[in-house]
Amino acid sequence: MVSKIWFVLAGLSLLPASGPLMAQRAKPAFRWPEGKRVAVSLSFDDARLSQVDAGLPLLDKYGAKATFYVTPRNVERRLEGWKRAVAGRHEIGNHSTSHPCTANFPFSLQNALEDYTEPMMAKEIDGANAAIEGMLGVKPVTFAYPCGQKFIGRGLGVKSYVPLVARRFLAGRGFRDEMPNDPAVCDLAQLLGIESDGLSFEQVRDIIARGAEQGLWVVFAGHEIGEPGPQTTRAPELEKLLRYASDPGNGIWLDTVEAVSRHILKQRSGR
Repeated sequence: MVSKIWFVLAGLSLLPASGPLMAQRAKPAFRWPEGKRVAVSLSFDDARLSQVDAGLPLLDKYGAKATFYVTPRNVERRLEGWKRAVAGRHEIGNHSTSHPCTANFPFSLQNALEDYTEPMMAKEIDGANAAIEGMLGVKPVTFAYPCGQKFIGRGLGVKSYVPLVARRFLAGRGFRDEMPNDPAVCDLAQLLGIESDGLSFEQVRDIIARGAEQGLWVVFAGHEIGEPGPQTTRAPELEKLLRYASDPGNGIWLDTVEAVSRHILKQRSGR
């Protein structure tokens, strides 16, 4: 006789209402610092010039810390500015040496992930870490997948390079994902990143509000910071967000990808 079990038809799966299996699947309790309801991280890719010229002054005005996923060549173009970012305690993350993406992007045709091997990708990542540390004096501890793509090779030879990232970094961030991260269960090596480029403050606020309902972690991913344009997080909308996040009444913990990742690991370990 079957007792205390509910059978729910959902994609041909049977879900028990109680018992050992349910206990294994139950999410552990999770708390953000100081009773905050949601964590938010602002991240920006590629070390674009506008991030230093327009983004840093705006972030520093509100005392907000962001994560910048940089490529060494672009850091060299505004080296003193990136040194100021480090001095201001913003996080500098790894975004590879040459930004390889799928060959379907014309800009990556000669540097396509489809043609990469594990040793090639390891060299991309390790080379960027060494160059960044040499220029800025900090070793990146989190990574952002170029174009949000996590594969190398073709067809039957395709492999995920997530394990390469997991062995080297505290966390790895994706791009153009649909959901915030659940801190109790998310894979730090495959964090979901929601594109912030082109979004209005109202759209961003709604995403954060939905995340706050479940105590989630919203990781935004952008590029340029400034006037409206391609791949641009608009400066006036960003300032509205920073003002909103700085209001204690909104229950937002705004911090870097590294800081939030470390808190998650600490909570999971029970310390």
